[in-house]
Amino acid sequence: MTDAARPPFPPFTRESALEKVRLAEDAWNTRDPGKVALGYTVDSHWRNRAEFIDGREAVVAFLTRKWRRELEYRLIKELWSFDGRRIAVRFAYECHDDSGTWFRSYGNENWEFDDNGLMLRRHACINDLPIEESERLYHWPLGRRPDDHPGLSDLGL
Repeated sequence: MTDAARPPFPPFTRESALEKVRLAEDAWNTRDPGKVALGYTVDSHWRNRAEFIDGREAVVAFLTRKWRRELEYRLIKELWSFDGRRIAVRFAYECHDDSGTWFRSYGNENWEFDDNGLMLRRHACINDLPIEESERLYHWPLGRRPDDHPGLSDLGL
């Protein structure tokens, strides 16, 4: 995997932070661990729930495990705040496990980027809520969320 630059680059403006958040959402909605990992530095550091992940290869392994468990995963991210090389987002995703139980997982992430627009640090706090399939709000085909699909605030999340 390469260390290609990932615009937009810090320092972020409101517009470039919004773009960075949507690009991250789009990448995660591919559910392709290798593609997602290219947005992170080779020595990136994550805290995801109670798990600590160091390095791009560990990111690939983590995401591979994640998406084997979290089926029909669909994610929406929303910009919360930004400053310089940091962005804070809130997010919610829906998925089900292999028994068919649906979940909506809510969380916040704090991101820090290097000069090439690659994420150095990702700190995520996440809570899972079991939901009925009838309570699902994300119904687009797997992949990128359509531009006309409501965001988190529009959905009252």
